[in-house]
Amino acid sequence: MRSVALKDRVPYGPKGPLGVLVDPMTWRAAPYLLVTGFFGLGWFLVLGVAIPAALTLSVVWVGLPLMMATVLMWRGGAMLERRLMRVTLGVKLPDHYRPRPEHGLGAHLRWLLSDPATWQDLSYLLMLLTLGALEVLLSFWMWLATGLLLVQPLLALLYATTGFSSDLMIDDWAGACVAGLFGVVVLVLTAYLVRGMAWLHGTLATVLFSGDEAGRLRASRARGVDAAEAERRRIERDLHDGAQQRLLSVAVDLGRAQAKFDTAPEEVRALIAQAHTGTKAAIAELRNLARGIHPAILSDRGLDAALSGLAARAPIRVDVSVELDERPPAAVESIAYFIVAETLANMAKHSSATEASVTVIRDRRGVVVDVWDNGIGGAVVSPGGGLSGLADRAATIDGVLVLHSPVGGHTLVRAELPCEW
Repeated sequence: MRSVALKDRVPYGPKGPLGVLVDPMTWRAAPYLLVTGFFGLGWFLVLGVAIPAALTLSVVWVGLPLMMATVLMWRGGAMLERRLMRVTLGVKLPDHYRPRPEHGLGAHLRWLLSDPATWQDLSYLLMLLTLGALEVLLSFWMWLATGLLLVQPLLALLYATTGFSSDLMIDDWAGACVAGLFGVVVLVLTAYLVRGMAWLHGTLATVLFSGDEAGRLRASRARGVDAAEAERRRIERDLHDGAQQRLLSVAVDLGRAQAKFDTAPEEVRALIAQAHTGTKAAIAELRNLARGIHPAILSDRGLDAALSGLAARAPIRVDVSVELDERPPAAVESIAYFIVAETLANMAKHSSATEASVTVIRDRRGVVVDVWDNGIGGAVVSPGGGLSGLADRAATIDGVLVLHSPVGGHTLVRAELPCEW
């Protein structure tokens, strides 16, 4: 996935006075900024109690689950904040967590504490106290001043008809109208303040939540280069060992037939038939090789038809379900196709499965591909292995491959492929 600039993630560009007032983004951000300080205070109080308690009890066994619960709690708080910012501020911040380990309390705790995203979540929640308090104070006083000024003509009218009096109103109509007009000016200034604070909040959140994104992108690109190089070597090997050898045999047969054309017509006929068979076999191998690079059916008819073709060629029954409202980008389609193809091939070789299923759905981030089989399990992601290559292929677009394959149980390979729709 390409790197996204701050200006693309924090959608608060300059607007005129009328534009800033009618923009729905302004009015979605305003209530969030009025309450975000209370969120920050709440998380500060909760974490201020939970973290010291977990550290104090870490000397006994109960401290480990308490620490894990505390970390999961602030992770959940950060995930909630990201979703609130998506709805109210229009800032899209995906969850960049490492894949969860299979078993063990200690392994889960190490997974939580070693993930940089965990500490980015904590830094944001602690930052939310001071930033949120500033946003609440500024928003409250500006909206209060705006409301008091705008309501002056109404208060003057009520005073004139009902005898209402207040220290917060202007006695004469002229002064009340001037205050109302000045309230419109303050309303525009408040709207600009809201947008400025929303931009600042979104920018800081993007920096904190994506602190190691450059490193992730570099690692993804490096794995993508390695995967492309491995794919190039595979294509070269397949051409050399397959189609090239068959075409060389065809050339030899045709040369022998040419040499015996006048002296042994029956043998020439057999050699030509043999060359014809070899040519068809070479064409079939080239077709399979081209399908391995990028199948034509995937470009022409999409992922559903291409995966159905894979399922039809599988040695066991494979159910395919593709639930996509529209076609994803070509790169995502291609990676999803090859993940399914390689997983089904590994399943046929190693899993002893009798049935499998392929499910492709769309979620909030992109495309999720699940490949399940009822085999014997025990699959692992090892360096240089097929599943490792699939993970590297998914990483080229900042995707994630997750494997669940307990020994003696079913195997599930899940690929999460982010994309823009």
